[in-house]
Amino acid sequence: MTINFRNIDYLNSGNEVQKKAYRLLMDYQIINRLEDYSPIVVGTIPIQIDVDGSDIDIILRVDDFDALEEKLSLNFSQHAHFRLQRAAGHVIVCSFSIEEQLFEIYATDKATEIQNGYLHMLKEHEIIQLRGKEFAEQVRQLKRSGVKTEPAFCQLLGIEGDAYTELLKYNPADNSINYE
Repeated sequence: MTINFRNIDYLNSGNEVQKKAYRLLMDYQIINRLEDYSPIVVGTIPIQIDVDGSDIDIILRVDDFDALEEKLSLNFSQHAHFRLQRAAGHVIVCSFSIEEQLFEIYATDKATEIQNGYLHMLKEHEIIQLRGKEFAEQVRQLKRSGVKTEPAFCQLLGIEGDAYTELLKYNPADNSINYE
């Protein structure tokens, strides 16, 4: 099943966690407030491998980091657990909670469609589509035991090396790694 992850409407017809995510994103106008930054909701919730405590991850593309920091503070600092930091020059990470749901916004100067958060989610979605619900549940079990998402996929698929780079090289159709 192909999903347009750039449009959050799919969340409204998903499972209960996805429907809650959609409601929060709409009720609090989070995507609307960030629309100038090409927002995409990524991570585990869109592909239904979230566990209790999973956050709603949103990636952004930004040119003016100072303006974005100001906008994030203005729009989200009133929410619980608000935190805003600029990491290593060209990255902003902002987190906050609404109705006990944690949000994390990650912004960099790369287009959202080529950021690793988006590319990992697409690859993981493709793998789940081929491997099925049992595989997705195995990923969730590993996540519940403390394993991060990409390493969980690699562990189940027998992929060695750095999970964050090797997973992107994985070809789910023939269970191979592309070392171009």
